[in-house]
Amino acid sequence: MRVRAHAKLNLSLDVLGRTADGYHDLRMVMQTVEFGDDLDVELRPDGQFTIDPGQGYLPADGRNLAVKAAKLFLDGTGLGADIRVAKRIPVCAGMGGGSADAAAVLLALNDLTGRDLDGQALCALGLQVGSDVPFCVLGGTALAEGRGEKLTPLSPLPDCAVVICKPAFAISTPELFGRVDGRRSRLRPDTAGILAALDAGDLPGVARRMFNVFEDVLGRRQGEIASIKSALTGMGALGAAMTGSGSAVFGLFDDPAAAAEAHQALAARYRECCLTRPWQPSGT
Repeated sequence: MRVRAHAKLNLSLDVLGRTADGYHDLRMVMQTVEFGDDLDVELRPDGQFTIDPGQGYLPADGRNLAVKAAKLFLDGTGLGADIRVAKRIPVCAGMGGGSADAAAVLLALNDLTGRDLDGQALCALGLQVGSDVPFCVLGGTALAEGRGEKLTPLSPLPDCAVVICKPAFAISTPELFGRVDGRRSRLRPDTAGILAALDAGDLPGVARRMFNVFEDVLGRRQGEIASIKSALTGMGALGAAMTGSGSAVFGLFDDPAAAAEAHQALAARYRECCLTRPWQPSGT
């Protein structure tokens, strides 16, 4: 079976504090987009697992989240799986590439085996692989809380063009969390305002409220992230933000022609740049 692993974006990201078990307590508005990886998943009867990760620098063994998901789903069945990834989602971008691949494997295996697990059961399996996997299983537009596993479906993001651009550097997630923990004053996203704008189908209202608290603690990388955001809004984006812990930045456009021009301009400067749209699972 071939299945699409949809990239995710954070329309907002807030860190509320730490939980009793040491995890960070998050509040995020998340969105899947059409852009993503394509995976071919095939069952095998001998219980073995293989993966072609699509890029030589990615793990091709049990460390790969797609393999972890396959082993978890098929545990006790005696079955294995061959997985081949056409990798497009940039690595270390904050776009959930590994989590999206794991979620796609769970969905594919659910169909291939005929187990017909519901979304809640698949999300529970996904959480054992990674905190973003449950959202990637469900897709669409959702409020994610806790570690990211507490999901509330939201009104869909209105259709628009999305330009995503990743600069040629990664950002350390643990380092960013450490900086957020040590910060006294904090700019916060207007999460309630985003939820109200989504309910109203107000794309400009969503776009102008997008904010990621990590943007405020980027250090020496802050300038380039700000430069990409400024370029996007200068070329017609209604709003722009960094997704996850970075380093990818995205902008929302209500004018497809302006989005195409922005994508062309940024693609001339940055190798990892794409033009896409929001994606919602069928039936939503």
